[in-house]
Amino acid sequence: MTGIATSPVRSGGNSWQLIIADLALILFLLTLSALPAAEAESGQRLADREAREKDARGLPAAQIDAAQALFRPVPGGPGLGEWLAAQAPDPRATLTIFAIHTPGKEAAAWSRAEALAAEARKAGARVRTIIHAGTTDETYASLAYDAAVSASG
Repeated sequence: MTGIATSPVRSGGNSWQLIIADLALILFLLTLSALPAAEAESGQRLADREAREKDARGLPAAQIDAAQALFRPVPGGPGLGEWLAAQAPDPRATLTIFAIHTPGKEAAAWSRAEALAAEARKAGARVRTIIHAGTTDETYASLAYDAAVSASG
């Protein structure tokens, strides 16, 4: 019995799309794998231009680790100073106040953050404030061990 070998390619005419998709994926992976080699060869980071510019200006990169404790102001709840007093004191901890605002409410966000920061400093906490735009207006504080404390504090 003599048979004719058939190709597994379907006769729908769309096999060229699979070939192009495969080639695109291969090109992407080759480009991605070449980036670290090019960076090592040149001695410069080619990715993340914004981070390089911050490094060039000497600004420290913000490092925010996972919260060990989270404070949200609620009506009838404790104030930030009282909440901080209930936390285990640790000189390595930094309190980050996040103030998120909707368009046009930047000044209100700053006022909320400023009030919380003043209360936290009065309680002896190291404070960092981050204000950014969002879809809701909210303010909260995160206590985390996200930076090594220098001898000067």
